[in-house]
Amino acid sequence: MSDISPSTKADSMAALDHAIVARSAEALSLLARLVEAPSVVGSEQAALLEFESACRSLGLQTRRLPFPNGPVDDSRAGVAPDASLVTLDRFQVLATTAGSSDHMTLLLNGHMDVVPAETPDIWTSAPFTAEQRDGRLFGRGAGDMKAGFAVGYLALAAVLDTSPDIFDGRSLGFLAVIEEECTGNGTLSSIVDHGVIADEVIVLEPSDGGILIGGVGVLWIDVDVIARSSHAFSAHESPNAIDLALRVVRGLEEWAHHLLETDPDPSLTEADSPYNVNVGRLTAGDWTSTSPSTARLSVRCGYPRSWSADRAEREVRAVITRVTIGDPDYPQAPLVRPSGLRAEGYALGGDHPLVRDLAAAHLDALGIAPNTFSLGSTTDARIYVNDFATPAVCYGATAYDMHGIDESVDLASIASAAQALARFILMRFTADTPSDSIAADVSAAR
Repeated sequence: MSDISPSTKADSMAALDHAIVARSAEALSLLARLVEAPSVVGSEQAALLEFESACRSLGLQTRRLPFPNGPVDDSRAGVAPDASLVTLDRFQVLATTAGSSDHMTLLLNGHMDVVPAETPDIWTSAPFTAEQRDGRLFGRGAGDMKAGFAVGYLALAAVLDTSPDIFDGRSLGFLAVIEEECTGNGTLSSIVDHGVIADEVIVLEPSDGGILIGGVGVLWIDVDVIARSSHAFSAHESPNAIDLALRVVRGLEEWAHHLLETDPDPSLTEADSPYNVNVGRLTAGDWTSTSPSTARLSVRCGYPRSWSADRAEREVRAVITRVTIGDPDYPQAPLVRPSGLRAEGYALGGDHPLVRDLAAAHLDALGIAPNTFSLGSTTDARIYVNDFATPAVCYGATAYDMHGIDESVDLASIASAAQALARFILMRFTADTPSDSIAADVSAAR
């Protein structure tokens, strides 16, 4: 396409955008069906079947990738969830264009698993009912990240409508994985067990129209704290297990705060608290009138990109030891166990061709240059970047209240992201790769 006249190229882009508008209702319908197929850990298959059907409707070839229920035998894997959460034989879904090559030029990745919807009674609408209002679609997973599948579907549909022969010589993949929210083992298994890899990867996480290029390390642990139990009438005489557990939490929070000073990361200067410690669950005690002798914390700890997961675990254990050792209130040392994510931090250079060219596509589609940024969280992009030397970024729609009550996605942002993604696909599968002058235009626009 690089030798096509400007007027012809403008007409082609206008046709592409027209196709996106024409297909938008289909993409919204797909998103609604995905939201209404609850896909918490262990129950992802119904949503994956919706994705599989949608991809087949575009003429894509689909393949189910068996996924192990239980530990993954790989040092890079996270700790598998409790077997009681998994009741079915699980699989992931890979859709590919009907090209002549088994090698994939580009892979679109998204995760189908969502976090649970706590306290559904205080949602404005039922969490697993897709409700549209105020220009948004509400529901658990609408933003994180089922909207990404709508973005990918819409971009691919428009490209196939306007350039039906574009994939004749090369292949594009669209992958739906599971366990992104708790282990990352879905993406890891797709590569190690099934060979699903490409020259470049775009993870369709919500990014508010920016390009997410990096994230911190994330470690999950369970901490079991023991105290001396007593009758409620004497509970004031000694701290119970909840009191002791909260001392551990405060120690971890102070440690995380100081990491900003001891391990500064220039890419995270815009993040107020990149290494958050979060207590996602706390269970304790066995009787209302008994001072609890046991408490279990499920804790998420952020840590610097320069650390390995093993170092992060050592550091966390050391903090807990410092808090508790020699304190007579603790009858024994807390038991610490890894429990899920062992995700090391990652970053792709902001000047990488993938970032540059996706930014050029965004600029061409929307007239403004996108922000490039890192977050105090993690994504499956890290697996490609860290473990398989494959460039990967996140790019997608605008989401609100992710993991929270009344989670939603801005519907217009789905179409906008699809416009940019469709242009990027055209760049990669034709000769129309941005020149250095276009890259300069992006820099100037910023």
